[in-house]
Amino acid sequence: MNTSDGWRPRRVPEARGRAGTPRAPVDYAKIGRSSVRRRARGMTHSEAVAALEAAEQQAHLDRRDESAFDDGGRRAAELAEWQRVVQLLAATGGPYDPEADVVVQEELTEDRRREEAEQQRRQEQQQLADRAEELARLGGAGQLDRSVPSRAGDEAARDLLEENRDYRVAEVDAWLARSLADQSGHYADPAARTAAAGSLPVPVRAHAALLAALARTGAPVGGGLEFAGRLAQADPAATTALAAWLETAAAVKGGTA
Repeated sequence: MNTSDGWRPRRVPEARGRAGTPRAPVDYAKIGRSSVRRRARGMTHSEAVAALEAAEQQAHLDRRDESAFDDGGRRAAELAEWQRVVQLLAATGGPYDPEADVVVQEELTEDRRREEAEQQRRQEQQQLADRAEELARLGGAGQLDRSVPSRAGDEAARDLLEENRDYRVAEVDAWLARSLADQSGHYADPAARTAAAGSLPVPVRAHAALLAALARTGAPVGGGLEFAGRLAQADPAATTALAAWLETAAAVKGGTA
């Protein structure tokens, strides 16, 4: 059974993307409101009343059609919008102009705000993915060293690699631990180092603590300390305890800065 604008109510399927992955669901209620506003443009109050009556009659007939039972809320939204337009024109007399409709303009403003926020979110996601790939590429090539400064958001890039089960995340973990121990790059900021306690995995923090403690003892902490990372991965608590013991020993000998 067709409606006045040629649209036939139907059972709404699950919205899915081209590859079968879920995508943003279709807002059938919004489509219904937009359809009413398009058809109501230029109508007087009496014409809108007639359109509302026709829509109510069509909705009554559609109830007999099982396929029209689940239309995603479009028909109900259309009826409500016709009622709102009729009430608006009862006060203004018409003709109806969506561009002068405060409700419509507020919705459009909100739509633009959401679109801008979504675009910003997508840009941030892409930047995060690009940074994660950059760190993974450098790590895989053995070039992720002190010449590469850490940045704000690298913890999230590291988490993305782990989420994707990228084998190069181990190199990124070691690099983050060195940066945190050296207080270099992003971690030169005390607030960033404090935040790292909640954003970096425990083994990475334990690794950083051990590297920092070894440095305070005067031991060379350049290369050859791969064991520190292995210890941190195997037993973070014991590694942290060892770091604390070394810090105490260095303090007793006057080795702290």
